[in-house]
This record gives sequence, C-alpha cells and structure tokens, in this order.
Amino acid sequence: MTQALRLGIDIGGTNTAYGLVNESGVIVAQGSISSRGHESPEAFVRALYQQMKEALPSSSFENITSIGVGAPNGNYYTGNIEFAPNLEWKGIIPLASLLQTQFSIPVRVSNDANAAAMGEMMYGVAKGMRDFIMVTLGTGVGSGFVANGELIYGHDGFAGELGHVIAVRDGRLCGCGRKGCLEAYTSATGIVATANEMIHANTSPSILANVAITDSKQLFEAAQKGDALAISIFDYTGKILGQTLADAVAITSPEAIILFGGLARAGHFILDPIKFYFEENVLIIYKSKVKILTSQLAESDAAILGAAAL
Repeated sequence: MTQALRLGIDIGGTNTAYGLVNESGVIVAQGSISSRGHESPEAFVRALYQQMKEALPSSSFENITSIGVGAPNGNYYTGNIEFAPNLEWKGIIPLASLLQTQFSIPVRVSNDANAAAMGEMMYGVAKGMRDFIMVTLGTGVGSGFVANGELIYGHDGFAGELGHVIAVRDGRLCGCGRKGCLEAYTSATGIVATANEMIHANTSPSILANVAITDSKQLFEAAQKGDALAISIFDYTGKILGQTLADAVAITSPEAIILFGGLARAGHFILDPIKFYFEENVLIIYKSKVKILTSQLAESDAAILGAAAL
C-alpha cells in the first residue's frame, strides 16, 4: 500500500523550502527554491511546481494528499498572504487558490512562524508544552503564540505579530511602514543595520573597523575572537529583544519562549543578553519561571513539519 504524503512549504523572504512528510512525521524528500526573482506570485507557483516535478520521484509526487504552507502574513482563515513586508509581491496574494489550481490538491496556509510553532510543538523542544511563544529570527521577525495547546490566530487570522510591536519609540523605519518595530532591530537585516551604525560611530580598536557588514555571521566570527564591538552589537540586540519578550510574557504567561532561525545560532553571544535583560525587565510574578530555549530542529525542518501538519 502506498503511503500518503503531505507537502510542507515554508516561504521565507529569501528562500522557500519544501518537503514531503509521511504519516510518521518524517521528511522523506526536500528541496528549496529562491523566493526572489519571480515576476509574479503565479510565476513563483509555476516555478515551484516545475522544480518539484523534476526533482521528486513521480511516485512520491503522485502520493501527495494535501499541502500546508507557512508564509509571511499568511492568513489561516482566507488562505491569502496579506501585505507581507519581506516579500517582493505586494498587496493581497491568493496563495492557497494559486497552489490549489496548480497542484489540484487541498491547501492550507498559515503564518510562517505559526507553522514553525506547530512543528516545534509536535516534534521539537515544545513537545508536551501547552503554553509557549515561538520567535523566528530570520529576514524578518515572526512569532507564534500557543495557549492551552492551541495556536492563537485572533478574529482575523493575524494574532501574534511580535515582530511589529514598537520596541524603540520613533526608531528605525521598518518594512511595514512603522517606526521602531522589533523586526527593524532583531532580524538578520536589523542586526546588520545596527552593526554598520555602531561601526561608523566607533572610535575604539576593532577588527570590524572599516568593514561593511552584510550578515550576522561576520559579527559572530568577530565575537568569537573577543572583539568588544561585535560583542556590544549582540548585547544591544539582545537587550531590545529581551525587553520586548518580557512585555510579551505578561500577555500569555508562557512556559517557555523558543528562538528559531539564523540569529539564534549566535549562541551565548545573543542568548546571554536576551536572558539577562528579560529577567531584568519581566514582571516579578514571572521571574525565573519562563525558559528561553533554542529550537533543536534543523532550521528548515520545523517550518516544513509544521506546515505539513496544517
């Protein structure tokens, strides 16, 4: 008997990962495609379909019974991507409809961070938890709030946009059009902006002097070598994130906050300041109660598994 497979798709601001997931929750095949450079959402869906058709065994492709998608500003209720600031396509994109037409398979769409939260809850460090916050630190900052074992969607499908709370009043312009959003400071692009600002203002010796920072890996490598400026950049970023997480805890009282994505891989350079400023700012009734953890799933796997579980 052939085994039914679910297709999980994780659409990020830079890349889109996909995987075929069996009924045991195992990713049996996966791949990726750039999210950029497609003239329209329709062209993107066609390119995705074509690549998968060529890359996957025909027997596997024919056994896909449903599709789940995690996407920036993906609306679980409508199946649309709505005004995602980190995608090239603007406005309202009827993604579920486009995919269903192309693949002729039922489709569910949700926010990418919500999909990652579901994957973490089913297969990762949040397994068995009923109350936690998932924070994805990638091209943008996403979040999924789980309370009483259920994802919180809100009445319109957009609950849990922690990346777009104001972390710095009258601060840096965010891609969403507002000023001072958490995403503008603690995403991969946000920490790069902070680094270049601080390097420009720095007068102390640093291996980052006169270096144009393009990704957080450069900062991590400098911090590993003991560079004080690199360490201070992580401290500043961790302070903003830690303070904001302290505020978020007052709303849902989670058991844990789980960090996922590229910036979380900076280890103690980012985690230590996050935890310090979190505990310094959290309401006293929550002190020393909330765990701050990093995802133990491979970066693409949590989102793929969560999307497939939709």
